[in-house]
Amino acid sequence: MRLVTATQVRFGIVGIGNTLVDALGYALLVTLGLPQFVANLISTTAGMLLSFALNRSFTFRAKDGDVRRQALLFFGVTAFGLWVIQFAVIRLVGHLFPGVGLLVPKGAAIVVGLCWNYLLYHYVVFRHRPASPVPGAAPADSA
Repeated sequence: MRLVTATQVRFGIVGIGNTLVDALGYALLVTLGLPQFVANLISTTAGMLLSFALNRSFTFRAKDGDVRRQALLFFGVTAFGLWVIQFAVIRLVGHLFPGVGLLVPKGAAIVVGLCWNYLLYHYVVFRHRPASPVPGAAPADSA
């Protein structure tokens, strides 16, 4: 039994890539004079778009699904993970461990968010569906 699958490695590579796009894009845009809110909106959107494209084609290799459905599910799952799950974990860790440094709850939230994203991307957003049989066709083993 492998501890890490090839899909999980690809997920990690994509995560590093979209995080770099977000962080470097944000830094560049702020340096160029954009307000932080606008720079963050642009950089996170670019990171999420890259993440969707690479997770669909490279990580989960889900080229056969309905791209509009996948996109809506992907952005819903991602937004819920970022804005609800991470916030809840930050609050919970901060409550359970008062006085802990600022980045400990955020780090825990990122780990939980990564697990949330991977599981829902794998089992819901980009899940592989078996090919449906052609109506009226005889079963393959009836010859």
